[in-house]
Amino acid sequence: MSVQTLRMPASPAHGRESAAQNSHLSQGFAVTGRIEAEGELTIQGRVRGRIDAERVVLARGSEVEGDIVARDVCLAGRFNGRIFALNVTVQASADVEGRIFHHTIAVEQGARIDGRMPWRPPNYFDSLDQLPETRP
Repeated sequence: MSVQTLRMPASPAHGRESAAQNSHLSQGFAVTGRIEAEGELTIQGRVRGRIDAERVVLARGSEVEGDIVARDVCLAGRFNGRIFALNVTVQASADVEGRIFHHTIAVEQGARIDGRMPWRPPNYFDSLDQLPETRP
């Protein structure tokens, strides 16, 4: 099985500096493999694999299965897997199964979480090129 990597071309947001780059995976779009995005990646479709970005937003109605590695993650859709992020926000519409490795986390009332949320110090997130192995 080969792993495909999708590098999302980031485009500067209107009226902002080029450092503020956003990419979108629209509803109805499905990806299997690895996604690498600069800046913010908003997902409205389905992803199965690993996502690397500065900030990841799972919109309401999105479905992701796999690993997310980002500085900030905002969850409003369905997620199954592992998240490695310094800051995590879980909105009321989120449905989460798995582990959320975080330094800070905010969970809105009504969010569904089935899993563990281990705290980690900020330096834990500095080098996550090689993720820890999944335990059965």
